Amino acid sequence: MRYGALGHGRYDLQPNAHRAYPGNRMDFANSAAEWLALYRTMARIRAFENAAEAASQGGVSAYGQEAAGVASVRGPLHLSTGQEAVPAGVCAHLRIADCITSTHRGHGHTLAKGADLARMMCELFGKATGFNGGKGGSMHIADFSVGMLGANGVVAAGLPIAVGAAHAQKLQKKDAITVCFFGDGAINRGPFLESLNWARVYALPVLFVCEDNRWSATTASGPMTAGDGASARAEALDIAATQVDGNDVFAVHAAARQLIAEVRAGAGPRLLHALTYRVKGHVSVDPAGYRDAGELAAALETDPIARARRRLIADGIDAASLDALEHAAHAEVEAALAVADAAPWPDASTAFTDVQTTGAGQWT
Repeated sequence: MRYGALGHGRYDLQPNAHRAYPGNRMDFANSAAEWLALYRTMARIRAFENAAEAASQGGVSAYGQEAAGVASVRGPLHLSTGQEAVPAGVCAHLRIADCITSTHRGHGHTLAKGADLARMMCELFGKATGFNGGKGGSMHIADFSVGMLGANGVVAAGLPIAVGAAHAQKLQKKDAITVCFFGDGAINRGPFLESLNWARVYALPVLFVCEDNRWSATTASGPMTAGDGASARAEALDIAATQVDGNDVFAVHAAARQLIAEVRAGAGPRLLHALTYRVKGHVSVDPAGYRDAGELAAALETDPIARARRRLIADGIDAASLDALEHAAHAEVEAALAVADAAPWPDASTAFTDVQTTGAGQWT
C-alpha cells in the first residue's frame, strides 16, 4: 500500500491503479497560453513563499539578497513550497463566483484563486492594507471578492465551512461550486467524515481536494492512517474519488477538469486525492530534523515547477518564455515586499473592530 512508504526514507507519487486518473496528462489541443498560465501561477506561488519565508527570518529579498528596511512577516508561516501544482491545476477551472476554503497552509490556494499578491503580503506583514486589516495573518487570510472564504488555523475546520457554502449555492440555485482544500492530517478528524457524509446525502456541488503531503505536523501520516487514505474513505461514502500525482500539474489539471465538470453538472460531490510532498518543515521555524534525508532528496527530484518546465520545453514551449514568467513573478513579489514595508500599521482604535460582541455571553 502507498501509505507504507511514509516516514521510512522512501517516496512515491504513483497513485493506486484502480483510483488513478486514466486520461491523457497533457492535451495540447488546448492552447499553449493555458499551459503558460499554469506555469505562471506556480512561479508566482513559489516566489511568494520564498519571499515570505525570507522576510520572516530577518528581511531577505526573494533573490536572497539583504533588503534593508523590509519588515519581518509576523507570526508563523506554513509554507506550500513544492505543492504548487495542486492549487494551480485545480483553480485553473474555477470561476470568480466559485468558492474555496483553505488550510493553515493556504498561500498557494489564495493566489491561485485570484487574490491580489501585494495585499496578501501586507496581510502577512500585519499591515492595515491587508485583506483582513492585518488581523488574519498567514493562517486566516480571506478574500471574499474572489470567493476565497478563508484559510483556517484548525485542522479540518475548512471542511464543514465548504459544505455550508456548497449547500447555500444549491439552495439558492447558484451557478457555482465550492472547492475544499485540506491535508492528509484532516482525514483523521471528525469533520472530515461528517462533511463528506452531509455533502453526499444532499448531493452538494463540492469538490474535496486532499493535498496529501505525507506529514501531519511532525508525524508521518502513514503509521497513523488506516487504509488508503482520503480516496478510500470517500468511496466508502459513495463519493467518486480519483488519485493523482500531485506534483504533475498537467495530471492535476486534467483530473480536476473532469471532476469539476461532473460537480457542475449536478452529479454531487467528488474527491481529488493529490499525492504531493511537504518540502519545508511544518512551520517556518521547524528544521524538520525528524525527517529522513533520503526521503526529502527523493521528493526534491519531483519538484512540480522543474517537471513542468522540462515537459513544456520538450513539447515546444520556448525556454525564454518560461524564464520571463519566473522573472516577472520575482519582480511582482519584490514590489509587493516594498508595498508591504511602506504600508501603515493598523490604528490601535481598530483593535476590537470585526470582533463579534452581539449575543456573546448572553444566556437566556
